[in-house]
Amino acid sequence: MTDRFETFAMTISAMNRCIQKIKAREMETVGLKSTHVMCLYSLGKAEEGLTASRLCDICKEDKAAISRSVNELVQKGYASLDMGEEKRAYRTKIQLTPKGRETVKYINRRIEQALDTVGEGLDENQREQFYQSLSLIGENLQRYADTLQ
Repeated sequence: MTDRFETFAMTISAMNRCIQKIKAREMETVGLKSTHVMCLYSLGKAEEGLTASRLCDICKEDKAAISRSVNELVQKGYASLDMGEEKRAYRTKIQLTPKGRETVKYINRRIEQALDTVGEGLDENQREQFYQSLSLIGENLQRYADTLQ
């Protein structure tokens, strides 16, 4: 019988390492780091922009990591901060610049290519079942981890 823990833990770990390697290589081509991928991707889905707090929630990263990423994206011209009438920095909206939007288009194309490649051999039904199962396992794992705190 297959050792479920070993299969689960080792496969997830190996997949994560592969994803990090792909992110690093892809971002290297545009002068960014792998840590910027999810920020850019998430901002690309939010035309009105996102607060740093919301980015933390979406990207599943801590405040310090998001703060560093956002600062670098702003410094390099990929994002801008829109204070609007807000007096508090944590409510500041982060928005993509034209350079950032072009980079998100590139990221989205590369994501599609990667997903097409890694999903080879799966039909649409299998793919849908896989993502449903993966989401359920992720939610259950998070709930279990939360009970340990």
